[in-house]
Amino acid sequence: MPVTQLLIHAPTVDALKRAQNNARNLLKLEPDAQVEIVVNGPAMAVAVTLTDEDILSRLVMCRNSLQAQSLTAQADVKLVDAAVQYLAHQQAAGWSYLRA
Repeated sequence: MPVTQLLIHAPTVDALKRAQNNARNLLKLEPDAQVEIVVNGPAMAVAVTLTDEDILSRLVMCRNSLQAQSLTAQADVKLVDAAVQYLAHQQAAGWSYLRA
C-alpha cells in the first residue's frame, strides 16, 4: 500500500485544533504517513504559539498571512509564499486534501 500523503488545511483557530487531532489520529494508524498542516488566515495567531515538536515539524505556514498579521513563525517551521499556491501544487503532485 502506498504511503499516505495528506495536506490538512487549517485557516481558522477551530480548524487548527481539528487539524492537530486529525494528524495525530492518522499517524497512530499509519506512522509512516506524510502529513502537513497548512495554516493561513486567522489560525496563524495560534499557530505561532504552538510548541509541540511533532506538530511543529508538520506545520506549513503562509508568509502572506504572517506578514498581513505582523506575526513571526517559529524558527524551524516550513514557510511558503502563499498557502493557496502550495495547496494547489501539492495536490497536483498527488497529495490528498482535507479541510479541517
